Amino acid sequence: MTSPNLQQQFAHMATGAPYDDLTAELVAARQAAVLATNTYNASYGRPQAEREALLREVLGAAGEGANFEPTFRCEFGRNIRVGDRFWANFDCVMLDGAAITIGDDVLIGPKVGIYTSNHAFDLGERIAGACDARPVTIGDGVWIAGGVTILPGVSIGAGSIIGAGSVVTRDVPAGVIAAGNPARVLRTITEADRTGYVPQH
Repeated sequence: MTSPNLQQQFAHMATGAPYDDLTAELVAARQAAVLATNTYNASYGRPQAEREALLREVLGAAGEGANFEPTFRCEFGRNIRVGDRFWANFDCVMLDGAAITIGDDVLIGPKVGIYTSNHAFDLGERIAGACDARPVTIGDGVWIAGGVTILPGVSIGAGSIIGAGSVVTRDVPAGVIAAGNPARVLRTITEADRTGYVPQH
């Protein structure tokens, strides 16, 4: 019996139900994503418009000014949407078995991993390729500091900051600083956090 086509498989994965991670279509889609990110990463230093065009061949959607420093890796790419002025530092990894949706003006530090999929806990099911996936959503103006890991099903509210090295296992509300393993809310961001900085351009 042949497996469903790729679009049907992604539609099934989006429901959160278990899926076969080892189908020929998903394996081929991962290989295509590696080759596409190779091309994008190799474009570093070329004009921004050219790089954005290449990025849009990898991702489901990318806003104006979107940028990944090298080296960017993703599982499929087509399930990732990033907004305007998105900027990710070195060695960002996004595993997009489910949707990864990122707003405008989001900053991501180096060595950040965003993961939507889990392998099955049962050994036999895991060996057979069973996985499930849940979406990750990151609101406008979020800053994710270096070395952060974001796990499946998490939402991070607009304007929040995730401290370096954190593991985000549950939702983070808007306008707060969260950090730790597992990450927890430390405090609200307030007017007292303003430094008086004035842009020079």
